[in-house]
Amino acid sequence: MRAVGLILAGGSSNRMKELSRKRAVCAMPVAGLYRSIDFALSAMTNSNIPTVAIFMQYNARSLQEHLSSSKWWNFGRKQGGMYLFTPMITSSSGMWYRGTADAIAQNLDFLRKCHEPYVIIASGDCVYKMDFHDVLNYHIEKQADITVVCKDLATEDPAERFGTIRMDAGGRIEEFEEKPVVAESHTVSCGIYVLRRRLLIELIETAQEEERHDFTRDILVRYRHVKKIYGFKTKEYWSNIASVEDYYKTNMDFLKPEVQQYFFRDYPPIYTKVTDQPPAKYNTGVLVQNSLVSSGCIINGTVEDSLIFKESYIGNGCYIKNSIILNDVHIGDGCTIENCIVESHGMIKAGSVYKGEGAPRIVIEESGRIDAA
Repeated sequence: MRAVGLILAGGSSNRMKELSRKRAVCAMPVAGLYRSIDFALSAMTNSNIPTVAIFMQYNARSLQEHLSSSKWWNFGRKQGGMYLFTPMITSSSGMWYRGTADAIAQNLDFLRKCHEPYVIIASGDCVYKMDFHDVLNYHIEKQADITVVCKDLATEDPAERFGTIRMDAGGRIEEFEEKPVVAESHTVSCGIYVLRRRLLIELIETAQEEERHDFTRDILVRYRHVKKIYGFKTKEYWSNIASVEDYYKTNMDFLKPEVQQYFFRDYPPIYTKVTDQPPAKYNTGVLVQNSLVSSGCIINGTVEDSLIFKESYIGNGCYIKNSIILNDVHIGDGCTIENCIVESHGMIKAGSVYKGEGAPRIVIEESGRIDAA
């Protein structure tokens, strides 16, 4: 494909609360098997994009460990490859990334040395599948300067936490408002953009000179009436992990048969770093209903409508319902956990009771062990 990929994976999120304390949001576990950045990486490799750069900053170690080998996403090639960029002190810069545009600006030499005519920019904290060939063909057909992938939310879903878009009949974006107080449109940006490489370099250089650092606010919103910016609507599954509620809902979506079919069985696949674990073990007398249980788990209690991530242990007499148990959690005998997210590498004492009222509750019990995220 005639494009280079950029994945923005540098930001933290206060709305993720304790879940982002020890890991980047783009490294959040999803569906018992993946990390959230796997979906953007898989879309890149499935679209035959040979060169991908990942801009990371906050809690970068968790992402670096997951991305330690590019072979899992088929970027271990003689030509192209996967490049990881973090802020560094140079003769011209010694600052953290001050925004998404600044992250690109501090690594602009990478883009200058590329030869592909187009750039596809994607956020690393979204769950989706996409063929970027379709987006690029639409971009060329419309003779657009910038193309923004967007999606119509259901009317009951709040759009105020996204960038909202209003387009004309031909698909050209007339209004782009970032996180409005009151959303007048339910068409939202998916955080995926296509534009010419030379145009991106020009826009970033201008933003840099003017001390502007955010790609959405200082490029898309600012140039919406100057450049030809078009919207490409997707009707497929898309979810943004930006808050605890988003994270909980996205994982719970994977209990739906149609979502499992789409991500686990339908082509193309989602790739991730593989860890060798034995199959989950279900001991005598357990009851597991409508749940995803990952490899390496041992189940002794009752699990309903929940996701149990890798290497977790559920003790005798436990009752787990509507909950997400992250990697390597040991839950002692006789525990009750409902409507909760249990942080990874924790040890829940026998007989503990945790219940979330309304919003999902985050449960953290430190084990005293030194473990990765």
